[in-house]
Amino acid sequence: MAGEIILKTEKLCKTFGPTKANIDVDFELRRGEVHGLVGENGSGKSTLLSQIAGIIGSDSGRIELQGEVYEPHSPLDAYDHGIGIVVQELGVIGNVPAGVNVFIGRTQRFTKFGIVNTTKINEEVREIAKEWDLGDLPLNKLAGAMNVESRKQVELLRALAVDPEILILDEITQALSYDNRRRLYAIIEKFKAMGRSILMISHDLEEIMATCDRLTVLRDGRVVDTVETSAISMNDLKRMMVGREMEGEYYRVDNEPSRRESIALSVENLSVTDEVKDMSFDIYDGEIVGFCGLSGSGIHTIGKALYGLSDEAKGKVRLRKNEALIDSSQKALHEGMAYVPKERDWEGLMMQANIRDNITLPGLDDLKSKAGFVWNGALNKTANKAVSEFSVKCNSIAQEMGGLSGGNKQKVNLGRWIAKDLSCLVLDCPTRGVDVGAKAYIYNLLKSLKADGLGMILISDELMEVLGMADRIFVVKDGEIARELKRGDEFTEDNIIEVML
Repeated sequence: MAGEIILKTEKLCKTFGPTKANIDVDFELRRGEVHGLVGENGSGKSTLLSQIAGIIGSDSGRIELQGEVYEPHSPLDAYDHGIGIVVQELGVIGNVPAGVNVFIGRTQRFTKFGIVNTTKINEEVREIAKEWDLGDLPLNKLAGAMNVESRKQVELLRALAVDPEILILDEITQALSYDNRRRLYAIIEKFKAMGRSILMISHDLEEIMATCDRLTVLRDGRVVDTVETSAISMNDLKRMMVGREMEGEYYRVDNEPSRRESIALSVENLSVTDEVKDMSFDIYDGEIVGFCGLSGSGIHTIGKALYGLSDEAKGKVRLRKNEALIDSSQKALHEGMAYVPKERDWEGLMMQANIRDNITLPGLDDLKSKAGFVWNGALNKTANKAVSEFSVKCNSIAQEMGGLSGGNKQKVNLGRWIAKDLSCLVLDCPTRGVDVGAKAYIYNLLKSLKADGLGMILISDELMEVLGMADRIFVVKDGEIARELKRGDEFTEDNIIEVML
């Protein structure tokens, strides 16, 4: 029956060492609703979902599922109870094909004489994808060789394959391009129409307000309140999340493009196999140029190619300050070019290393003494300065990166580059997986860098992000620049979507 309580928690608590992640959390999920969990990074949202999903246990408290005590011991246990999960920490098994990943841990019915029939697995995966209009994926490709968007689609198929009554989505949309977000929203609507329930986390507050029926706000591990989405404004929601009024502007307030006369980066006839086709453009000092496009448009390949990370790239990428030709990432680093990748944990940071090593790695050459040594004192001084300047919340610079929230990881990811004397900065989805406070911080940082004359490329799957921050936008379709838009009256979502589609 729609509206009945299908899942609830009572006084749920979870600690990690001295950190109290969840404190006496009372929560209720109704049948047939889309329920959002919102709060800053570290507020306890993912910890709550992880307990419901069977990824971690609870220290105390109680979970009930359809009126019965529910104590999941693993994600597979949650699947058996009709709960499908797409959680940030689960990911995929990289050395296993995508199709098999969909049924990982549940391949018994596809196995005979100890041999897994991958053909039958792939047939069933295609049927599930067709039922939910998820498009085609290379199911025989190793999941670890896929980009983050494709991996998230595999995880979504895995969750849907259990025919769940409850679907848990933790920060999936910020990994998806515009067209695949639309597919996800259609799945959510279909799921809801079937009388099933969605529990989701997203730092995209516009998305949360448009998608969810109710919202539960968490702060410092505690539930602040649960409200009907229709009864709260965006500003009130932000205030509940952070416990104060949000100060300053979010995106840029000026409505005209601006830049300096000097060119920072020149690109001539850039091509990467079939993904990027004969692109030529200039980036000026003091300018932010946005790139956006659908899944498969090639925008994320552009960022890698510009930084010399693609062996298949052809054409010329030249930093005009020293007329240096960028033909490798080592050359890019040496010449003062920086690249912040979309896949932060996989490609941007060393997750098993500490904060100090992550911050200082790009600038090791600058920290060498005349004798060619890098002293611990210099490393510590640089790292402590960056942590202070970029307001990184951590125990110390010796803390391992994996223990930081998404927003603080991204501050380290950006801060280690900003500490250098840069010629050009390439940013690929720089606010993916960070909360509203960290987003505002990053946008203000970009505005400051622009004012200082740094030329930047902003690649993003979030249209509002490029509209809010860029001087120009290149809309990319099928690997080609289909249209250039300039800040002002041309800057609308409709203009971008019309070209992308």
